[in-house]
Amino acid sequence: MPRRVLQVVAGLIGLAAVGSFSMGVINAPSRGRLPGEKAPGEAPSTMIQATEATPLSQERIEGPPPPPELTPEEKAKQDADKKARDAAAAERLAAADSAAANGAAPGAPTLITPPAAGDRVGDLLDSVTPPPSEDPPH
Repeated sequence: MPRRVLQVVAGLIGLAAVGSFSMGVINAPSRGRLPGEKAPGEAPSTMIQATEATPLSQERIEGPPPPPELTPEEKAKQDADKKARDAAAAERLAAADSAAANGAAPGAPTLITPPAAGDRVGDLLDSVTPPPSEDPPH
């Protein structure tokens, strides 16, 4: 670019910077206020009352509050869920024992499908040689 064009662009950028700074100074309030201080003419607001709030430091000292008491319905539901899990675990154990008695390995799937005849990805990967490394030996 010609030097004259660069000088014009730099002058415009400088003029914009000086203009925006001066507009900020002109439009600034005459006296600032501190955080929490009300602006002149602002209506008073009501304070929010947090009834269940505790300081974080207090919770760290005493530990978390205890869990709420369970209702009889919730206790019954938890007991039913526990019994269902225990029954499912016993059923899985019985199935594993019967599979071991039949000669199958425990945890082995009961149905094994052979690979498709057209599946040759392994053969293709075996025939590919890695590219030579470009790093010279040290």
